Formats: sequence, C-alpha cells, structure tokens
Amino acid sequence: MNGLELRGVCVSYPGSPRRRAVIDANLTVARGEIIALLGPSGCGKSSLLGGIVGVTPIAGGWITFDGDDVTHMAPHRRGFGLVFQDGQLFPHRTVEGNVAFGLEMAGMPRRQRRERVAALLETVGLAGFGPRDTRDLSGGERQRVALARSLAPSPRLLALDEPLSSLDAELRTRLGAEVREILRSAGTTSIMVTHDAAEAELVADRVVLMSGGRLINA
Repeated sequence: MNGLELRGVCVSYPGSPRRRAVIDANLTVARGEIIALLGPSGCGKSSLLGGIVGVTPIAGGWITFDGDDVTHMAPHRRGFGLVFQDGQLFPHRTVEGNVAFGLEMAGMPRRQRRERVAALLETVGLAGFGPRDTRDLSGGERQRVALARSLAPSPRLLALDEPLSSLDAELRTRLGAEVREILRSAGTTSIMVTHDAAEAELVADRVVLMSGGRLINA
C-alpha cells in the first residue's frame, strides 16, 4: 500500500512567505492510483502539485514516497515526472528526440533507447511519428508526445498540471479517456490537476476537491 503521502503540507505564495497557497494538506495516494485534484483557478492546486514534485518549496509538513522522505529532496532525485498544460516540447527536437530526452540524460544505450521510445509512441497512439517535427503536430498529438516523454524514464509518480485544458471540448473528452488507459497500462501513480469536473471523473480513480488552499475530501 506504499505510495505518496502528504502530512500537514503548506505552500506559501512566491515572495509572500506568510500567505499560504496551500494549508495543512493531508493526502495518501496508493501506488498505481490515479488522483484528480479538482477546484477553481487560484485554489492552490498547481501550488500543491509544485510542492509534490519539488519545483515549489514547501513551507511546512512533509512528503514521502514508498516511505522515503522527499520533502526537501531536489526535484531530479525524486523520480517524479511532470506534464505541463502546453506540453512544453523541445522545438529543435523531433518527436523521437523529445521522448528520448530523459533516457539520454540517464545514459541509456542507444538501442535500448530506440526500443523504449518506439514502445511508448505505440502506447500513446503515435507509432511511426518518431521522425516528425513537433511543430507540425496537432495540440492533441503534442500532449501525447509530452506524456510519452514523461513516462519514458519510468517515473515513480507522474504529475499532470491541467494537461488537457488548452484543447477543445471534444478532443479533451477523447484524449482524457486515452490518458486514463495509458496511465493504467503503465501502472504509474498519478496526480492530475484540473478545474473540469467531467475531466476529473473521466481520468481519475478518485477525485479530491480543493478550495481556498485546503483539501476538502482527501
């Protein structure tokens, strides 16, 4: 039953250490579980996600994964992945180059890297897209590449910050169902931030509400 555990986590607004964006967050996410943090803009969802992955320092409390304290650990040492709202792909790299980036950083041999990238592109429905320029892709295709890139190093946890919000409603619904299947197939513990209740229900195993910096039903 190991996985992610938050106890009393607080996150301050940048430049305002006394103003809390997140207040005493307590949350347990089982290994392999997909959680959606649901709430309106400004409620602290992205601040909490940033604290979990380590890109935002926390002002109080502690975070563990599989019993390891990662509270003040550098982001690259936590073994967590992050998918942004717009994907943030590298424009100078092909689809294959984007997905392979983390594997290159880890020193994986080229042959293994190619096999892993090909398998992931097939998983996200983009088999054969490896040589393509990312600037020629649709919004949905770019988000799939971003998802494949984040899954490539086999992260212990994947954080998704409003990954579908830039897409139109029809594509959000279709891609949301695909994202759920991809995450379940990979068995990756995942936390997705969203303000869309339908999207949260579609993708997640469990929906946690957030309001005014506090988790409501964790």
